Amino acid sequence: MGTEKKADTATPKPERRKFKAEVRQVLDIVINSLYTHREIFIRELVSNASDACEKMRHETLTLEGYKDEDATFEISIITDSDAHTITITDTGIGMTHDELVDNLGTIARSGTREFMEGLKEQQDIGSEIIGKFGVGFYSAFMVADKVSVKTRSSHLEGQGYEWVSTGVGEYRITPIDDQPRGTAITVHLKEDAREYEDPGRIKEILNTYSNFVPFPIMLNGERVNTVQAIWAKSPSDITDEEYTEFFRFIANTGEEPLSRLHISSDAPIQFTALMYVPSTNLEQFGLMRLKPSVNLYSRKILIQQHSDKLLPEYMRFVHGAVDSADLPLNISRETLQDNAVFRKLSSYLTKRVIRHLASESTKNTESYKKIWDTFGMFVKEGIVSHFENRKELGKLLRYGSSKSGDDEEISLDEYIGRMREDQKEIYYLNGRSREDLENGPYMDSFRSRGIEVLYLLEPVDDFVMTSLMEYDGKKLVSADSADIELPGEDTASKESAEEALSHDEMTGLTSWIKDTLGERVTEVRESKREMDRPAIVVNPEAGMTTTMRKVMTAAGRSYAGEGMKILEVNPRHPLIKTLKSLRDGSADKGFLQECANQIYDNALAEAGLLEDPRTMVERVYGIMQRALDSQQTGGEE
Repeated sequence: MGTEKKADTATPKPERRKFKAEVRQVLDIVINSLYTHREIFIRELVSNASDACEKMRHETLTLEGYKDEDATFEISIITDSDAHTITITDTGIGMTHDELVDNLGTIARSGTREFMEGLKEQQDIGSEIIGKFGVGFYSAFMVADKVSVKTRSSHLEGQGYEWVSTGVGEYRITPIDDQPRGTAITVHLKEDAREYEDPGRIKEILNTYSNFVPFPIMLNGERVNTVQAIWAKSPSDITDEEYTEFFRFIANTGEEPLSRLHISSDAPIQFTALMYVPSTNLEQFGLMRLKPSVNLYSRKILIQQHSDKLLPEYMRFVHGAVDSADLPLNISRETLQDNAVFRKLSSYLTKRVIRHLASESTKNTESYKKIWDTFGMFVKEGIVSHFENRKELGKLLRYGSSKSGDDEEISLDEYIGRMREDQKEIYYLNGRSREDLENGPYMDSFRSRGIEVLYLLEPVDDFVMTSLMEYDGKKLVSADSADIELPGEDTASKESAEEALSHDEMTGLTSWIKDTLGERVTEVRESKREMDRPAIVVNPEAGMTTTMRKVMTAAGRSYAGEGMKILEVNPRHPLIKTLKSLRDGSADKGFLQECANQIYDNALAEAGLLEDPRTMVERVYGIMQRALDSQQTGGEE
């Protein structure tokens, strides 16, 4: 513990000492620039008090000379608005004269650091100590014009001492009597720091930073930290009710979580974590953008509230706490050093959350349905915006399909499990509703071949699929893409093949339609699809899907391949065969060109790609007028 100095109890005289040069430099840095927020001094002094109690608890349990069955460990905070002070007292291990000098007069040495070095082999205590006493203690001078420290070492015969300094140049140490074991730090507040004499303000700070300190914290006689850091306990020692109450506390809600994940790991970094999926998503209702909701602790002391580094942004819906003694903190313990250790922690946590959700999706399907309905948007965001873990996130996707019930959603794994044996691709289609998709222009061929198509009902879903690209070795293909070669035989096409225009006939017709449409279309070709429409618009394989085009157009954005559209013409449809016949005859060529443009606009309208209907409407009126005139005269055009 160090050598005790004999004090003259009759007339104790203060011993004046100057700070070492490095201490003066550190004091200047601490007071002026080290900490971002002055309120941090409360966290630092409480952390030191907690360390002192932990050391004392350890010694009463392990050292023969320190047995004290009646020892209590507590941190007391008293505010005095008349004296403009705040006093933080602990019943911990206390300090001797020499330790006062070493801990508060020399920055290069620290009681906590020396204690840690002496207990390298004793992991049970090492994990309970945070930081260096000296640097954290000096944070008090950000708000104080004077600080006094009254302390007595845990030696039963130890002398008490008072350390006093204004933080400028020197300090004094005076022997005192009747000092109980432990340490009492009194901060004499500067005039511009009087807010910290308000108990309400102190309670707010304690609730933010020190709520999970393992010893009671009493503020003017009332206990503040009433919630345990249950993440540090074994899951077998925690009841469901305790898990729920902890979630309600950290999420500031009365609801129950949809799911929880409790992790304890020693590799690649030692940490414990307790994370929850809540039951409400405020973003879903357009009320606000969620902030990251996982707090970062080091030995139960808050380091970062709402950390945006622990989990990727798309996991901002997750609530919880992560605690690690191995965090790469800077000296102020306010920020993290960006190094490989922390990146490993972040990566590991992210993978564990994804793995947990994947497990929930198969083991607790009803619970996962609620999670997907509430937070599926974040999974999609992760696939679109983050390359890492994209494939793993794909397992979490759920969509309706052409073979599922109206309210049923399936996974990509389920889709693959019921694919045709000769099918090599996963097909999807995006639209406003299930009804629109089923009655739309692209499902006929898939339906006739018995091929399942996933129904995507949100614009972002197309971006999800193009970002994912493939799943389990199966390419993801939009049903409105060109050059789709569907497996199996199209029975409807086979039955109507004799009624279709020949390939040569179609070649001449499609060439004429392309000349008629000009730059409105990239290509016009004979369709191999089974459909009951005269024509459909499809997207080149390298182009955007129909929905993506609509999104980009609505956003006023230009993009590579803009205007790339292919018109596929149905050689079996009566309208196309009539158009071919009239074109070969003496019909009005201008009128036939109007019909060709109308066929194309109709296909655009069915695909949701018709941007300006005014020209089409005028054309329809003209065609109707010709039809009415023909009926009126009884002739034929």
